[in-house]
Amino acid sequence: MLFRTKNVRNEVSAACAELWLSGLAQPETANIMASQTAPQPSQPALTEVYLKHSVRMLTLVGVLLSIAFCFFASSICIAVVLAAFMAILADPAVQFLERLRLPRSLAAGLIVLAGAAVLSVMVYGSYVKLTAFSDNFEVYAHRIRELIAPINARVQHVRDSARELIHETAPKGGPELRVRESTSWATYLVRGVGSVGGALVIAGVVPFLVFFMLIVREKLYTAFKALAAHRLDVDTLVAKVKGLVVGYAVGNVWIGAVISAISIITFWKVGLEPAVTLGIVSGLLNLIPFVGLVLAAAVPLVAGLVQFHGTGQFLAVIVVVSALHLIAANFLLPRFVGSRLDVGPVAATIALLFWGWLWGIAGILLAVPLTAVMKLLADSDPSLAHLSNLLGRNPRRFLRRKPVPSTETVPEAALKKMG
Repeated sequence: MLFRTKNVRNEVSAACAELWLSGLAQPETANIMASQTAPQPSQPALTEVYLKHSVRMLTLVGVLLSIAFCFFASSICIAVVLAAFMAILADPAVQFLERLRLPRSLAAGLIVLAGAAVLSVMVYGSYVKLTAFSDNFEVYAHRIRELIAPINARVQHVRDSARELIHETAPKGGPELRVRESTSWATYLVRGVGSVGGALVIAGVVPFLVFFMLIVREKLYTAFKALAAHRLDVDTLVAKVKGLVVGYAVGNVWIGAVISAISIITFWKVGLEPAVTLGIVSGLLNLIPFVGLVLAAAVPLVAGLVQFHGTGQFLAVIVVVSALHLIAANFLLPRFVGSRLDVGPVAATIALLFWGWLWGIAGILLAVPLTAVMKLLADSDPSLAHLSNLLGRNPRRFLRRKPVPSTETVPEAALKKMG
């Protein structure tokens, strides 16, 4: 009996000890479980950070590959871009013929043939004028040599003096230095085309591309809409691009016509022949950014070398051509063309440098409309809003909401939501 009572006492003691130990361990276990189950502050996971960096690097690689493709396949890119712009310009005429109950393929063929005929006449006229100029090339060359003979004599004297000085001061037996010749500026101007053969290939391919783009316009529109409808408002974007290209072309044509008319009158007054041809060429060249002023002044000045008999005529041509260029670049183009493009002056200048380096003279001519199209694409996609600000004339301000600091702990906030 005594033995049984001791056993019962031992069992009760062991049970009390277990209850006491479980009571001590329960708060710590509860704290650990609460800390594990409590919601933690929202922080980006490490994989998410790596994913963002990977996307940025892939985007940069894609941009660099696109630039490399445009550089090495410049002839293809120039032909496609020119054909796209010309197709946009020709589409209203094709639609007009369609309203006259003509099939779209026939209307497109007529418009393309008419445009090719007009360009052929212009090219043939230019060729005839150049042939007439080449007949008097010896006269122009002789006149130019006479004008620059004193300058060449001074330059040659300085060059001989420098050669003698270097020969006297140079150490004998020294290492030979080889100077690599720099690339001429003409190479940069024809970089996108490459050669006369490349220009002929582009001129032969562009009409066919324009014709096919006009025929399959609806298919191209449907494909582009299916590709980018979830990110862009395709209808609004296409309408804006059409208005931009047509407005840019029409504005430049009107401004070029005004400048050409003033140039024709000026050349006729100073006795420069043929005034009409030189005025049209100078007026159109005056629209080219950067090098337009030099080209527009060089054409009448070279023709005046054998026609002018005083410095007053040269000064009159230089003053008028320079004034027309400044007026067109600072007043007419920003007012009638730049208002539709919405491209800032800094972005336009950088675009001229970039596209000129990439495609030469073709890039300089296409830089502004290409940059304006990029601006429209950036406007249509919210993720490219910062690129739109960089290209735009009046950047938009984006307000970022600041996080409100909270003094409450996470469990207290959760309890308030639950209660």
